[in-house]
Amino acid sequence: PSGLSRTVFGRHFQNPILLASGTAGYGRELAGVMDLECLGGLITKAVSLEPRAGNRPPRVAEFRGGMLNSVGLANPGLAAVRQQHLPWLAANLRRAQVLVNVVGFTVEEYAQVVAGLDGAAGIAGFELNLSCPNTSAGGIEFGASADCVRRIVSLCRSRTRLPLVAKLSPVLPDIAGMAVVARDAGADGVTLVNTLPGLLQGDAGLPRLGNGSGGVSGPALLPIGLLATARVVERTEGMTVIGCGGVRSAEDVRQYLSVGASLVAMGTAAMADPRLPERIVR
Repeated sequence: PSGLSRTVFGRHFQNPILLASGTAGYGRELAGVMDLECLGGLITKAVSLEPRAGNRPPRVAEFRGGMLNSVGLANPGLAAVRQQHLPWLAANLRRAQVLVNVVGFTVEEYAQVVAGLDGAAGIAGFELNLSCPNTSAGGIEFGASADCVRRIVSLCRSRTRLPLVAKLSPVLPDIAGMAVVARDAGADGVTLVNTLPGLLQGDAGLPRLGNGSGGVSGPALLPIGLLATARVVERTEGMTVIGCGGVRSAEDVRQYLSVGASLVAMGTAAMADPRLPERIVR
């Protein structure tokens, strides 16, 4: 519906519904399952400089409030994404916008991935996953340090003119403050929120995931994402926010829009029911 269209990051989105990173692959995986062209867009699975095999299985476990996952950022790496996946997206998506999720394990790796993909056809912008472990700082997430967020965003800003969106963790003590840091370093927006850390025990007291702990997603994240969005919009006087977490209905989308989100990303619910995003748009 035309009333749902909007201009965000200088791009035309036919509606506010996106598919969240990590839940839609690189688009091709959903061909024939979902009409991607009826959506506002999709955020690709993470892209790292080198290929990553990911964590040992099982990688996903369901519970009453949603899902726990520890995929380990498995992906084919920068070269394969640029040569194989992005050309498919550029050839098959005319109306839906594509944001590429970028990960790194050093500050410089983020910028290398952005520079390596900059100029590829069909990319509307980059989402920087700041929840990656900083290998040079003992595994602390980049997004937990204002200095790291500032360095990553500013370095990526120097490598591209495309929109940059910083994806922030809900465990930050001051998520609105970190959004300001990202904005001042050159980010055009933020995605709120990433998963929460969690653990599920199975038989014999063993973790249900092969990696032990993982990230919580699904319905339980709805009020967390809404609060983070409201706080960031208020503190930044209207910074562009992609609301993410717990969306299962048109009413959930309306809640994100009502607290100031410009776009709304669906993840876990779309994995459970791939037809749901289209129904929500209608």
